[in-house]
Amino acid sequence: MAVAAILVTALATLSGGQANAFTGDNHEKITRAALPWEPVTLTLMADARDGAINADDRPPYFDIGPLHCDNADYLAPRHAPDYTRTRDEATNELLACIRASVGRFGNAVRAADGLVDADGTVRPDQNDLSSPCTWDEKPDRSKCAVLEQLGRGWHTIEDFYSHSNWADRRAPGPISVDNPPGLARTDVAPFLDIRHYSTMEDAEWTREARARTPTDLATGCYTDFDSTGVEPADCDGRIPHNRVLNKDTAVSARSQTDDNFGRATAGAADEISRQWNDFKAELLAAYPDHRRGAQMVCALVHDDPTTACP
Repeated sequence: MAVAAILVTALATLSGGQANAFTGDNHEKITRAALPWEPVTLTLMADARDGAINADDRPPYFDIGPLHCDNADYLAPRHAPDYTRTRDEATNELLACIRASVGRFGNAVRAADGLVDADGTVRPDQNDLSSPCTWDEKPDRSKCAVLEQLGRGWHTIEDFYSHSNWADRRAPGPISVDNPPGLARTDVAPFLDIRHYSTMEDAEWTREARARTPTDLATGCYTDFDSTGVEPADCDGRIPHNRVLNKDTAVSARSQTDDNFGRATAGAADEISRQWNDFKAELLAAYPDHRRGAQMVCALVHDDPTTACP
């Protein structure tokens, strides 16, 4: 089921509870660490309360599992012979998470076309930040539109590092639903190659991403809508997000092992740096005439691009 369809379902049955994710403050710290932007623009993206990076933690988006990389939980048979989810089912949820970010990436590239005119001159009206952007997916200034699409797509990616065992380590003791394995990876996740996937057909990139997914990768079960539109009543018998796997804050249970919170936040910041560099590269490739792509990048990082990007 597409994210848009799940969103309709969530609107119809909204429970009012908020999904746990990196707190707004932590999303802000990660995003600020990753992006070399001027202060007003960076605040529009990163602010803990009103930034685009936190827009998906507001209703109805917070209740959509793929927007937070939830419900890709799995334990291999060598750890739990009767685990309720198969590797394929878990990977399907991961792919839904990636698909959401791929869609936002493409939307942002298209929205960037409005930042400059046909000869590459910055459009003052489309880059004006004298009034706040509104993250409501309605027509707005082009700069606001690009920031919203990037922020929503990057939120999902940051949550992956908090909600998964990609970067963390398990606690001492046997592996179980209450102590799943940790992959302790320090590299950016190869299956989050959003720019590359944006150029491919869905069947092609999902096949590639599936092949890149480690057998023991897991995110936590959460009672939000999964990619099939189902909202589980509970997470009994599954790796739970809330009390086990998330590293949303420094005091989360999984954060107490080793430096799991630091590993998750560092991984997320490295990932957003990669995603920003990939987005810049895509603008340069997609809009080469009259240096339009370069001017778009300049307009996005500067608070007053009319002056900074002649």
